[in-house]
Amino acid sequence: MCKQFGQENVGTSVDVTHAREVLPTNVKPRHYNLTLEPDFENFTYEGSVTIDLDVVEDTTSVTLNTLELKVHTAKIESSGETVSDAPSLAHDEDGQTTKVSFDKTIPSGAKASLTMTFTGTLNDNMAGFYRSSFKAADGSTTWLATTQMEPTDARRAFPCFDEPALKAEFTVTLVADEKMTCLSNMDVASETTVDSKVVSGKRKAVTFNKSPPMSTYLLAFIIGELNYIETNNFRVPVRVYAPKDRDIEHGRFSLELAAKTLDFYEKTFASPFPLPKMDMVAIPDFSAGAMENWGLITYRVVDVLIDEKTSGASVKQRVAETVQHELAHQWFGNLVTMDFWDGLWLNEGFATWMSWYSCNVFYPDWKVWEGYVTDNLASALSLDSLRSSHPIEVPVKRADEINQIFDAISYSKGSCVLRMISKYLGEETFMEGVRRYLKKHAYGNTQTGDLWAALSDASGKDVEKVMDIWTKHVGFPVITVTENSDSIHVKQNRFLRTADVKPEEDQTLWPVFLELRTKDGVNKDLALTTREADFKVKDTDFFKLNADHSGIYRTSYTPDRLAKLGEAARAGLLSVEDRAGMIADAGALAASGYQKSSGILALLDSFKSEKEFVVWQEIISRISVLRSAWTFEDQAVKDALKKFALELTQDKAHEVGWTFSDNDGHIEQQFKGMMFGTAGVTNDEAIVKASFDMFNKFKAGDTSAIHPNLRGSVYAIVLSNGGKEEYDVVLEQALHAKTSDERNTAMRSLGRAKSPELIQRTLALSVSEDVKAQDIYLPISALRTHPEGINALWAFVKENWADLEKKLPPSLSMLSSVVSIATSSFTRREHIKDIGAFFSDKSTKGFDKALAQSLDSISAKAAWIERDSEDVKAWLKEHKYL
Repeated sequence: MCKQFGQENVGTSVDVTHAREVLPTNVKPRHYNLTLEPDFENFTYEGSVTIDLDVVEDTTSVTLNTLELKVHTAKIESSGETVSDAPSLAHDEDGQTTKVSFDKTIPSGAKASLTMTFTGTLNDNMAGFYRSSFKAADGSTTWLATTQMEPTDARRAFPCFDEPALKAEFTVTLVADEKMTCLSNMDVASETTVDSKVVSGKRKAVTFNKSPPMSTYLLAFIIGELNYIETNNFRVPVRVYAPKDRDIEHGRFSLELAAKTLDFYEKTFASPFPLPKMDMVAIPDFSAGAMENWGLITYRVVDVLIDEKTSGASVKQRVAETVQHELAHQWFGNLVTMDFWDGLWLNEGFATWMSWYSCNVFYPDWKVWEGYVTDNLASALSLDSLRSSHPIEVPVKRADEINQIFDAISYSKGSCVLRMISKYLGEETFMEGVRRYLKKHAYGNTQTGDLWAALSDASGKDVEKVMDIWTKHVGFPVITVTENSDSIHVKQNRFLRTADVKPEEDQTLWPVFLELRTKDGVNKDLALTTREADFKVKDTDFFKLNADHSGIYRTSYTPDRLAKLGEAARAGLLSVEDRAGMIADAGALAASGYQKSSGILALLDSFKSEKEFVVWQEIISRISVLRSAWTFEDQAVKDALKKFALELTQDKAHEVGWTFSDNDGHIEQQFKGMMFGTAGVTNDEAIVKASFDMFNKFKAGDTSAIHPNLRGSVYAIVLSNGGKEEYDVVLEQALHAKTSDERNTAMRSLGRAKSPELIQRTLALSVSEDVKAQDIYLPISALRTHPEGINALWAFVKENWADLEKKLPPSLSMLSSVVSIATSSFTRREHIKDIGAFFSDKSTKGFDKALAQSLDSISAKAAWIERDSEDVKAWLKEHKYL
């Protein structure tokens, strides 16, 4: 994961391309002929690769990437002759390279080929070529071999030039038992019978057609016992595969959606999908949510298979967005690829934006752009308000730094920048720029400037001048608004959640689209490009900046204006996005000292009659953030905040109800589930009783007693109020429920149980054989909902650190997640000291960024409590909660 970049990135644009640790440029790969044969008895595999090379400079060596591979032989050929059949090999473990040296010089302009034989391990780290398992019908464990190459793990699978700019064509052959399905990026060219190198007797060798030029991180191959379903609703076959222990029909929703989405993207991008098929595969062990391998997308089971009878509406939406995200990558990332990892946002930001764009076209009743404010924009602003954030275009030098930038900056802030530019240019002009970008750079590599150039070409505007500041600089501004009789004065400053911006950190001037809403509509032409400026407003009775919240900034109003905006919201003058965004801004500004916390409490109180789901999402999120910050404070104040949360939500929860019918819309289902859960965990008596009634019927064998939209809430409520008996029932579901979604919901709830004995059972479960490494975060997540759990989890992590490091190698992202979950819920300065002391003599390589972000977050909460503890107490007293 990523090295911590210091303040040199704040307020200045940094170009560190010269500092990248990359392979020598003396040769370039043109084509790989790769053969692999796994041995499922010993979890190893035999491999051979021939790489055709273009020689760019006179050369006596070839250096390529390898990691945890045993190279047996190497041979160099050029112009039909063997240059060396026993060259010297030098492995650099730290640099993850092997240098192949030979005596004879191959001249510049020549063609050459390097052939290597090697052995690798089918590891259990979910990286490179690795093993995954599922239970067969008879209870035995069945293994499959699969891949995860992004960002830099192709080198774990085979010797290669493992950089995104070094595109080449691939011809892959997989050797396996007859009963195994073999898949790769391309369709099958031939199948023959060969002598096996790893077992006695014969096996089949499946060779796939040659791929187009592509980056190594997009190569994929899978060998396993799989079922599939297929649709011909797109002009090339589309299939969903799953292990044989799964009901393959649960892939039907994703399958049909994929066919429609591919057709939609082809037309939208004016660019045909260039491969002969599209396969999507559910993998039982998978570290990410999904991976966009060209023509062979891999997924966590829960992100592609869905039983619509047993899954709630939010699960369906997540699956749809995941599928559409990965399919957008087939063009943005796969066809056109960033030239290095500092351009990761070009892939992830665009695929995120495009998944929402297409979801909105396919499911307009889901109103996804309303949710964008409480989802993508919220996570972008949350992470980017920390000093330990990073620019969208983050300098990356080494392979082991890359994993940490797969975060809310690359995905969420990246997509928010694209949303902002699409609004600025107009959606059709933006899309025309995208089409030109894809056409010009197909099968090539790009930098951010290439996208800006295409958008400028389509729009006639200087996009780079406007957007470079947003991608090359860390952070975002807070816009402070003061009022005169016929104008407003606006001023921008860097926003930090820790409320301690130093002058040298406040140098950047962002181009801010003000999007001023008045009774006459929205003025899209106003922009703040200086530190401060005045703007005329015809009628100051009603105005609001950042209409619909497509701008990446917070707006700080005076208390009087905030109260007037609350009235405007009730009068119907603000959109759903405006209302949710206004609450988000007010909450964030209170948490960081720009406004008093009593102000956000009063604002939330004034929204009790709000009708929209997304606005309630933000209301609930804000009271939850406040309560979390006060987790370790005086019990009487915590009880008062809980009482306030209950009073805020219970009337709406009872009004929307918690019975479901077939007529309930997608949003209505989620609304009912959310209000039920929120009022229930704050102890609404009727909801607690209803939860136990449903749960007891469920326990007695009525599997339909708990509606899918309520399942997680019911578990949370009975575990918070119950004991061992309830825990055992939920644990049984976590281990043995029929679908992954049902198991995950139960697993995610277990941490709600507060007794010391049950907390220890949850902690032990997380590292047991019953929980796959990919799911370690599930049982421990809910421990963060109470101080007993937070303390116990951190003690457990400290006690078991050596084992966790072994189980979750720092080079992968899982350890980073565990560190974040175990530390980020603390709230006091002594907690920071304790965490710092523990890690002071340990290597934080691979999770240093996550740790810094946790400590920043704790520091912000500590400052908030010190600043506003009395203010919160006084408001609660005044309103009879305390």
